[in-house]
Amino acid sequence: MDLTVVAYVIYLIISISLTLWVARTLSRNGRIFLADVLHGNEKLADAVNHLLVVGFYLINLGFVALHLKATNAVLDARELVEALSVKLGVVLLVLGVLHLGNVFVLNKIRRRGLMEREQTPPMAPQQWLTPGAPGAPGAQGGAAGAGAGA
Repeated sequence: MDLTVVAYVIYLIISISLTLWVARTLSRNGRIFLADVLHGNEKLADAVNHLLVVGFYLINLGFVALHLKATNAVLDARELVEALSVKLGVVLLVLGVLHLGNVFVLNKIRRRGLMEREQTPPMAPQQWLTPGAPGAPGAQGGAAGAGAGA
């Protein structure tokens, strides 16, 4: 059997196995994170998690398929190992970039949600104004209405 075909088979087995393992790990551990990002909405978290996993599979397996072709024929065991290391290294880097991209986007969404939940004024009020009192918004004769009639 041609060693190039052997390289293809080994590459596909390892790449697909890695993709499945990473997707399962991200799905299992990312669900908790998604539930927090989505304010405890478990059904929505499960749906988003499933969609992210499907997208992850499509992108990564598509990349694995496109990256399959070897530029040179594999003639011996050394070239087989070298070809596999380059191809698998690129697949691992793509997996890592996709993972970091997902975490970055979800963290931004989570931070925005936390900021919306904690909308407290930056400083406690110094005084309370009653409607119609001098200086209150819409009051006549106060600082707010000083230049209105001029």
